[in-house]
Amino acid sequence: MPIKIEMPKLSDTMEEGTVVRWLKKEGEEVEIGDIIAEIETDKATMEMEAFDEGTLSSISVPEGGRAPVGSVIAILLEDGESTDDSTAAPTPAAKTPAAIAAPVAAPVAAPTATNDGGRLKVSPLARKIAAAEGIDLSTVTGTGPGGRIVKTDLSGAAASAPAAATPAPVAAPTPAKAAPVPLSPVASGEDKRVELSSMRKIIAGRLLLSKTTIPHFYLHLEVDAAPLMELRKQINAQSEASHGNKYSVNDFVVKALINASVAVPEANASFNGDHIVQFAHVGISVAIAVEDGLVTPVVKNAEQKSLLQISKEIKEMAVRARNKKLMPNEFDGGTVTISNLGAWGIESFDAIVNPPQAAILSVGGIIEKPVVKDGVIVPGLRMNLGVSCDHRVVDGAVAAKFLGEIKRLIENPALMLV
Repeated sequence: MPIKIEMPKLSDTMEEGTVVRWLKKEGEEVEIGDIIAEIETDKATMEMEAFDEGTLSSISVPEGGRAPVGSVIAILLEDGESTDDSTAAPTPAAKTPAAIAAPVAAPVAAPTATNDGGRLKVSPLARKIAAAEGIDLSTVTGTGPGGRIVKTDLSGAAASAPAAATPAPVAAPTPAKAAPVPLSPVASGEDKRVELSSMRKIIAGRLLLSKTTIPHFYLHLEVDAAPLMELRKQINAQSEASHGNKYSVNDFVVKALINASVAVPEANASFNGDHIVQFAHVGISVAIAVEDGLVTPVVKNAEQKSLLQISKEIKEMAVRARNKKLMPNEFDGGTVTISNLGAWGIESFDAIVNPPQAAILSVGGIIEKPVVKDGVIVPGLRMNLGVSCDHRVVDGAVAAKFLGEIKRLIENPALMLV
């Protein structure tokens, strides 16, 4: 019998998913273990693996479409099996919200029967394309299971469709749309509607939750970055001759944050209703900008890792984050977050606490500016640090100690290497 392919639950907070790309098309054979689609969750874009084999008979959620977890997004037929539209199409359609399906004209002009009275076997997607392009399905030869007409069968049929089908678009959807257009005659001046992705919805919800339920307070410090820059220069010169890893400024700041979280465990904590949890390990959530917002994969058990391990792990996570290849479990276990906007020329900013954590470190760029040293004005390299805290967990004195420890380590960076 037909096998229903459902939207998988790929993370503990996932309620719906977006089909980014189908890697298998209608009519193609599917083997167990094949990657058939890419699904965007609330945390990352994941590959969806096939757990059955057969022929991909119909796809009910197109690329870009959304569907709730557990709803049918495609139908798989076993070898030798044939299913007509009455059994294959209604099931996924009934579980897929109308808002996530491609728009279809109400009356479908494409015929559903052959000239001799027999019933045509047509996949739902092929039927939609035929209706949109005015293709007479009775003239199309199906190559799918049991002679079923699938999308690929329509590629040559569009050009040979009867001339009478072309007036349909001429019936001017354009004038119909022109009436409600605002006063501006310039199309490029119209407002653009951008639908929220699953990731953007989660970001919006979590930030709203943070700012409305967590009592924030903020501290700032300016640190001398010259010692850090000198040590980084020496280490990078040596590393190029050995393992080849190039350390960023952020690598050292992350290491300082890790060591400070161990030294001041009160900041490496979370509010949990009637008690506070002080975490046994340090998990650094690293804020990484991606096309659709911000993700925060975690360097787990960070206090046990060397600067080299941390540097390589962050680089590798950043690459996979931008390629949408992070796994949901890579976002678990964070205890404190770092957000660095120095690369964008930002000198200082206040970040929003990443719940359920109690602290987030904001890092600005290194600025060359005049400073007073031993009563003399000299050139210096300065960096602004800020910490945003959940006041239910972290008091001002604790936050000051925490931020002061980060400053001490950055100004004495050799301490982070022992």
